[in-house]
Amino acid sequence: MSSAPIRVLVALDEGTDRDIVEAVLPVQRGVELVGVVDSLDRGWRELANGTVDAVLVGCTGSADQALVFTEGVSKQFPDRAILLLYSGSVNGLSGRAVAVGAEDVVALPYTSGEPPAPGERDRVSAEVLDALLKGVARRRRATAAPSATDGRVVVVLGPKGGAGKTLISTSLAVALANAGEDVLLVDLDLQFGDAALTLGLEPHSTIYDLVTSGGALDAEKLEDYLSVHESGARVLQAPSRPDQAAAVDVAFVRQLFEVLRATVGWVIVDSSPGFTPEVIAAIDAATDIAVVGTADAASLKNTKLGLETLELMGVEPEKVKLVLNRADSRVGITADDVRAVTGRTPDALVPSSRDVPRAVNAARPVVTSHPTSNVGRALKSFARSYQSKGGGRGGPSLRRLFERSR
Repeated sequence: MSSAPIRVLVALDEGTDRDIVEAVLPVQRGVELVGVVDSLDRGWRELANGTVDAVLVGCTGSADQALVFTEGVSKQFPDRAILLLYSGSVNGLSGRAVAVGAEDVVALPYTSGEPPAPGERDRVSAEVLDALLKGVARRRRATAAPSATDGRVVVVLGPKGGAGKTLISTSLAVALANAGEDVLLVDLDLQFGDAALTLGLEPHSTIYDLVTSGGALDAEKLEDYLSVHESGARVLQAPSRPDQAAAVDVAFVRQLFEVLRATVGWVIVDSSPGFTPEVIAAIDAATDIAVVGTADAASLKNTKLGLETLELMGVEPEKVKLVLNRADSRVGITADDVRAVTGRTPDALVPSSRDVPRAVNAARPVVTSHPTSNVGRALKSFARSYQSKGGGRGGPSLRRLFERSR
């Protein structure tokens, strides 16, 4: 999926209150409202004449005409996501709507003449946005050409906290998604994961909600617990509280990766620091591993131990890439020091940049917000190294980068 904005058309069925629908339309970077039309017939003409990614259908009452419209759009324009915004109880409507091609039905929690409760409008708007992003991503995956990748699982490890593994994992996921790949990011930092915060995603269902939902785990069920970033990357968020981490056991993690490897082109895993049982289960499922360190003595020591641990676990060396974050920091560590401590030359060098904290604070991945900066280009080059058959590092040499920082 490209990073172009999602173009949304709103079509209102007869009797639908326009003000109620417009009050919950998502206003967010990456979503472009094409227009709001007051009849389904006009909506059909707009679809035929312009380029639209999604249709929001406002309806009330029996919703029969809205369902007929939805079925027609689904058949005529299979690449367009369709979401119903319904004034009233959705009991019984959701199943009928999905059966004729809708992605979902969102209930508008108030009727004409009744002001929304405090915060209710924002809650429903967030629900509409989440369903919209999911629907568009699902439609684009369904109509896209098959991915050249097949079940790649990249586990990003940071043996020492603060090395930047979340920066690397989120940037990798977004860069691959922007390149048109099918990407799912799993935040496996179960106690303090903040991948969703870094990506600017609204609080949503988490891996804790998934594991406690009961029943069998399959791709269809998993889809209901994912958030969707504007790049198209899907995200399984970490638990919202540290005490919920205990519910996610190793058996579930192994089952999760079995499902993901069979159904997703690229799975990126933002792991917790250290080799916890859940992280080890992810490593067992990995096709690729990225170990993230920084150019300071404590981090290099832990990075060396992490690489040695992977070797003891029987992980093939060719599966592992070493990423040196903040590689040009002026802390008295030379290129030769890095090689001497870790026993290898880094595969990727990510320079220090003020753009990184700015991007994190703005909840905009640096590969999107500052794509032509040194750090943006380095992270995109790292993503391309996974796509290319022969790998490759790109960017400046380790020695030149260290010399430049002096």
